[in-house]
Amino acid sequence: MRARNRELLALIPASLLVTAGFAAVFVQRDDVLTDASLTYGAVFLGLCFAAHLVLRLTLPDADPYLFPLVAVLACFGLVVIYRIDEDLAREQAQWFVIGLISFAATIVLCRDLRVLERYRYTIAAFGLLLLLLPRVPGIGQEVNGAFLGVKLGPVTFQPAELTKIAIVIFLASYLRDTRQLLVSAGRRVAGVTIPPLKHFGPLLAVWGAAMLMLFVIQDIGSSLMFFGAFLALLYVATERLSFVVVGLLAFVIGARLLYELRPTIQHRVEAWSDPFSLQSYNAPGGSYQLAQSLFAQGDGGLFGQGFGQALLTFGSGADRIQLLPAAHTDLIYAVIVNELGLFGACGVLLTYLLIAERGFKTASLARDSFSKLLAAGLTAVFALQVFVIVGGVTKVIPLTGVTLPFISYGGSSIVANFVLLALLLIVSDKARREAVTP
Repeated sequence: MRARNRELLALIPASLLVTAGFAAVFVQRDDVLTDASLTYGAVFLGLCFAAHLVLRLTLPDADPYLFPLVAVLACFGLVVIYRIDEDLAREQAQWFVIGLISFAATIVLCRDLRVLERYRYTIAAFGLLLLLLPRVPGIGQEVNGAFLGVKLGPVTFQPAELTKIAIVIFLASYLRDTRQLLVSAGRRVAGVTIPPLKHFGPLLAVWGAAMLMLFVIQDIGSSLMFFGAFLALLYVATERLSFVVVGLLAFVIGARLLYELRPTIQHRVEAWSDPFSLQSYNAPGGSYQLAQSLFAQGDGGLFGQGFGQALLTFGSGADRIQLLPAAHTDLIYAVIVNELGLFGACGVLLTYLLIAERGFKTASLARDSFSKLLAAGLTAVFALQVFVIVGGVTKVIPLTGVTLPFISYGGSSIVANFVLLALLLIVSDKARREAVTP
């Protein structure tokens, strides 16, 4: 069976999941099963079919499983957000459509990836400029001590979502040209080759950008995500573990210094180290979110409480208490665990793992260095974003403000991740076509 036919068949289970999910929510909420769930499932399948046609006409040899896996995550997010807030779900559905349009536009306009290589410095400068927008008076927005969003009229977005793609494009292009110099040039000290400093200049700029994010916008999650992707690309390009170790040490030292200078970062770390202490609860940006998240996940058990059964609020009107704050964004994973249990959460994480596996397989098939590094970098930054938010919600690392890709509410997140998916599929189409060419 051809790749695109397999993709089309794989989209059917995603639409059935939409239908079943909305049916479960309707039954729990109103004890009535209506045909609205069938309508939602049909509309979702129609939208995905339109995107499938674009892939069939433009990228016939692209990976047939990446888009269906993303469709499963997207439909899961729509159902969970609808269960939390119907108005937010309608907005998320609109952003889903915009994301699909961006997905198709990226495929049509960026078929030749050499264009991205040609403008790598412009793309990098644009990405770093976006990071500073949240600190611009009048448009920047502060959330729990971190400057994450930008509000332009009725539209609010997080620039870091687009910056992650710009940084990966720059690093992939730069390392393609300098990988041999980083490995072979320079002088040897204690058996280790130290490359010329001039070749490390742009790479040190990325480290400085990560520190700048921690200091200026105080966004721990994006800093971890960007710098982790940088180290992953550096290792893929050079195959030198020593570079990664040095990079980790540099990040730890820089983060430690900024920890002493920024109270917001201190509060995040203290809330993570002891989320149940009264002192952490009362601190700015304290541990109430994290503690409630852990309680919700523990309450879910192995099989969960069932769709719509998570207790998110208590009381009504002015006395209403938010038991699980930011349930539609930061803590949506906690809602999933509470309602579907550990098994349901594992299903979500396995879907992310399959996407990462397909992404890295695409990187391994690519023949030219830029495509290989681009696919590896995009996959690494995607996987790291999942680790950062799930790790924060489960108390593996300090809680941060990044979104769970394709599931959390957020227009900028879903649009940026659809652009990321489109670039992966462009690389995949060329790589799979060349792999079967003798």
